[in-house]
Amino acid sequence: MSDDVSVENAFDAIKQASAQALIVLTDAILYSQRNKIASLAAANKLPGMYHARGFVESGGLISYAPSDTDLFRRAATYVDKILKGANPGDLPIEQPTKFELVINLKTAKALGLTIPSSLLATADEVIE
Repeated sequence: MSDDVSVENAFDAIKQASAQALIVLTDAILYSQRNKIASLAAANKLPGMYHARGFVESGGLISYAPSDTDLFRRAATYVDKILKGANPGDLPIEQPTKFELVINLKTAKALGLTIPSSLLATADEVIE
């Protein structure tokens, strides 16, 4: 079964459950289907919360997630230490410290939603 069919089957189940919103968690396969998921969410009038800004850039409503730029920068620091001879097993495990809130106002308008100005003021990026 193709990923597109699986996504469509998932949305059929969501419709049957009369869901009023959608939360998409972290998953590489789901991320690879972000355009299809955002499109189906819009077609089904489902506001969605996503784990990555790519979904919002593809038409999803909102994401709150670790900053990719910050994660890559921190990963580069680890690579630098390893290349300079550090034992990877001796390096501390880190958690993300910088998160980004991204809101798609075009999607909010299409869904008939008003995003509070207080939330918009805290957003790292607003897509208009």
